[in-house]
Amino acid sequence: MSTTTEQGVDATAGQAVDHDKLMQFVFRAVDEVGATLNAALVVMGDKLGYYRDLATHGATDSRGLAERTGTSEPYAREWLNAQAAGGYVDYEPQRGTYRLPPEQAVALTQEDSPAFLPGFFQIALGTVHGSPHILEAARSGAGFGWHEHDPDVHIGCERFFRPSYQAHLVDSWLPALEGVVDRLRQGISVADVGCGHGASTILMAQAFPNSTFVGSDYHAESIETARARAAEAGVSDRVRFEVAPAHAVPGTGYGLVTMFDCLHDMGDPVGAAERVRQAIAEDGTWMVVEPMSGDHVEDNLNPVGRAYYGFSTLLCTPSSLAQDEGMALGTQAGPARIRAVTTAAGFTRFARVAQTPFNQVFEVRP
Repeated sequence: MSTTTEQGVDATAGQAVDHDKLMQFVFRAVDEVGATLNAALVVMGDKLGYYRDLATHGATDSRGLAERTGTSEPYAREWLNAQAAGGYVDYEPQRGTYRLPPEQAVALTQEDSPAFLPGFFQIALGTVHGSPHILEAARSGAGFGWHEHDPDVHIGCERFFRPSYQAHLVDSWLPALEGVVDRLRQGISVADVGCGHGASTILMAQAFPNSTFVGSDYHAESIETARARAAEAGVSDRVRFEVAPAHAVPGTGYGLVTMFDCLHDMGDPVGAAERVRQAIAEDGTWMVVEPMSGDHVEDNLNPVGRAYYGFSTLLCTPSSLAQDEGMALGTQAGPARIRAVTTAAGFTRFARVAQTPFNQVFEVRP
């Protein structure tokens, strides 16, 4: 059996095709089309309050869901059916009702849980919105900047990472760094580079009121949000936010420099690391938080690696290529490449000190 494409090329190159395996792949692809559409449906359910309503009111029909959320019943009905088909909600045929299981309720409604998922879907959906630009960039070799993406990328990024930071940053990641917590309690200056909306900066400022914090990011709109969040949190007395790229981090003498899930996005990560080396105190610590990954492709052929390679293709690598140097480390850079960046900048100590299913934490010292 041989298959010919529209261009007349033999797609099998003379290889025998196993029909059963072919159909298995086809139906797997059908499932993935449903999953692709479900990303938009999850964001829809989050923004319309469907999941929160289900978590609060229990089993319901589509009319009840629509009435309580102020939405149209046909949309609520089809959304519920899609969620039931995907196993996100349970359907009771005899009663015609839908129920959100407690595990899904945690993952889809509890924003302070490290299992909270709508932000992950939101950043994915926002990323896919930019795919026509990435298609053209792939042809030309150009980049597509973080600031050029749909706002769902920026909002979803914070909503995805913030619960993990809340769960791990103060209680496990910072304590994994040698002597850093004691110094933070006594009072040191901290630079949070690539801070985005400032979630990580504010969490540290709340936990360590004797220290002072400077968050910086090149994305001006994110800095505006970060300043508003700091004011809401009541930490503006010890936190300030500046619009600045990583290679121009303001200030020197920092006892701690942090980068959360951003070093691999930078066009010139070595230049950024060199600036950190200039800005950090001789007894200071640089904490680098990066996506979970291994050093080899085969280490990352798993669900988390798959998602991150997708983000790398559509979001992180284009972001790097849109900047000077355009090193394009990729989301799955791995510890060895991150270490090489720090060594090139003059740092001599590098160790992985903590990890979660989604992140790994490196301690870097002069």
